[in-house]
Amino acid sequence: MQAAILPYSAGWQWINDGIQLFKRQPMAMFFWSLVTGLLITITYLIPLFGQMALIAAMPSLTFITLNACRHIEAGRQIVPGMWLAPMRDAVARKGLFRLGLAYLACCLLGGLIATVPFLDSLMAAINTDGRIDEAALLQAVQGPFITFAVIYVLISAFFWHAPALVGWHHIRMTQALFFSMVACWRNKWPFLLYGASWAVIFLGAQFADGFLMQLGLSAATAQLLMTPVNLLIAAVLYCSFYPSYMSVFGNNYARQNDPTPTDDHTPPNVG
Repeated sequence: MQAAILPYSAGWQWINDGIQLFKRQPMAMFFWSLVTGLLITITYLIPLFGQMALIAAMPSLTFITLNACRHIEAGRQIVPGMWLAPMRDAVARKGLFRLGLAYLACCLLGGLIATVPFLDSLMAAINTDGRIDEAALLQAVQGPFITFAVIYVLISAFFWHAPALVGWHHIRMTQALFFSMVACWRNKWPFLLYGASWAVIFLGAQFADGFLMQLGLSAATAQLLMTPVNLLIAAVLYCSFYPSYMSVFGNNYARQNDPTPTDDHTPPNVG
């Protein structure tokens, strides 16, 4: 799999292409954003195991999202039966399951590496009588959070393109992780712009929420008003995954024999 090297401006182009995909079938992607948001909420009702299950399911959810975007680009109207159709491929399903377990293991290991050096300061935030010094705890967790953020960037590079490589091409997991890492490194500047742009967008949504409360609205009312906005932002984010993959690996499809794939597992031909 040969990864293209793109200019840094591609990072913003992925977002723009995601917006265009969303505009073609907004209700379908808004629905998917709502479903994923509901899944996240449900997992938080099950302490620890719910979050672990969500992390392990992320490659499969990403693959479902990519297939939905593929249908939109091809001009197909998404119907309910299309959402889970990509998971009917036994080889893809097995590969994505293993990829999810690997992703969970990497996140847990990353969390452990980020936490162990700061254990003393974290434990110091707990008084001898068992009470937690909130100010000391907030200061103590800054180190682990920053360290994990750096580690997670590295983890994301390995797993960013892996769901498509495993699900569509049935590439072995180790090869998919390697190809994904190389592709992300070759396009580190576009991804830096892409990540920074989304950070600004999400921070803007947070500021809007705070601004509504400054106007006198209650936290519940502000959250209610911002929920559709947040779902819309998430839907566009999901739509941008597809162009970020196709622009990097799309040149590999021009050599395929079938220029008009119709099944649910082969990505479209990009000439």
